[in-house]
Amino acid sequence: MPKIVAVTGNEAVAEALRQVDPDVCAAYPITPQTDIMQRFSSFASNCKVKTEMILVESEHSAMSACVGASAAGGRVITATSSQGLALMWEILWIASGDRLPIVMPLVNRALSAPINIHGDHSDGMGARDCGWIQLWSENAQESYDNTIQAFRIAEHMDIRLPAMVCLDGFIISHSINRMEYLEDEKVKNFVGDFKQLNPLLNIEKPVSYGPLILTDYYMEYRKAHEHVMSKVPGVVMQVADEFEKMTGRKYGLFETYRLEDAEVGIVVLNSAAGTTKDVIDDFRAKGIKAGLLKPRLYRPFPYAQVGEALKHLKAVCVLDRADAFGGSFGPLFMDIASSLYIQDKKPLMFNRIYGLGGRDYMPDQAELVLNELAETVKTGKVKSVKEYIGVRE
Repeated sequence: MPKIVAVTGNEAVAEALRQVDPDVCAAYPITPQTDIMQRFSSFASNCKVKTEMILVESEHSAMSACVGASAAGGRVITATSSQGLALMWEILWIASGDRLPIVMPLVNRALSAPINIHGDHSDGMGARDCGWIQLWSENAQESYDNTIQAFRIAEHMDIRLPAMVCLDGFIISHSINRMEYLEDEKVKNFVGDFKQLNPLLNIEKPVSYGPLILTDYYMEYRKAHEHVMSKVPGVVMQVADEFEKMTGRKYGLFETYRLEDAEVGIVVLNSAAGTTKDVIDDFRAKGIKAGLLKPRLYRPFPYAQVGEALKHLKAVCVLDRADAFGGSFGPLFMDIASSLYIQDKKPLMFNRIYGLGGRDYMPDQAELVLNELAETVKTGKVKSVKEYIGVRE
């Protein structure tokens, strides 16, 4: 039977990592992720896992150690946030380019400057195109479930790519949620034993990682990486189906809420989806057919499937908890716009930036957006394509 507990998102992720019991963990503290690695290191100290803990001097070193341990043939983890992810950036490309299935919870936090320790999505968005799989989570339960599934996805023999599991800093990481933990044995059986692929420590079959590739084969190498990424959505769905059979909890490439018969819709990531769903229910009671789409697999982005799910709407607002400075629109908006571009019939669209630096996303902001969507449908015109909401004048 599942164990029902009240824990924070960080506790839930640390518990998932304990149950998987990886071979190596290279760790460095950074708020609001620190609690995950602190708890996991206590598991190692108390012999609740067999993991070799490597305490390093920076996040760049943490990912470098993960690359070495994974290439050597181990199941490897770390975790980070914000500036820590930014410091890893060089090595993130090496991990994905070398096809190393490292799993890394990312507790989303604003990037400096100015220094801010609270949650927004600028860190994950900054690393969205470095060849890692990205799974995003609405609450602690999804963070726990996604962490477990991430091992199966990353380590699949057709994939072998690193994976980030994203959860909002403080809003999810430090808030107490009702959680259902699986039994240890179920998690171990679901994840399975780690299967090595071309390990460096196999002296019977010498291999080389990170060779010099110039103009003769570099493009072919990158095309091969893209080919592998194209297989990820199918594996994500296969793993989700098996997870549902074990737990009863259903996951997909994205979640829709009251979207099938909707006329207007909001697209939003992570914790803000919960607040938005409540407000959508209120608007439904007023006779406004509103719905929601919440991406789960953000990289590789399922453009065709998302476009198909949204194309029947009359108007869509994409809420971004990050901005792409100089890119005109938020990063999520640009992906949603791309998914709808190929559709013959497409909704009117606008972009609203919210919640930067951890500013609260309140129900009245969702109401503001839904009222604007209703007005857009009525007039047939978008007032402005991009604005910030919840900003003091």
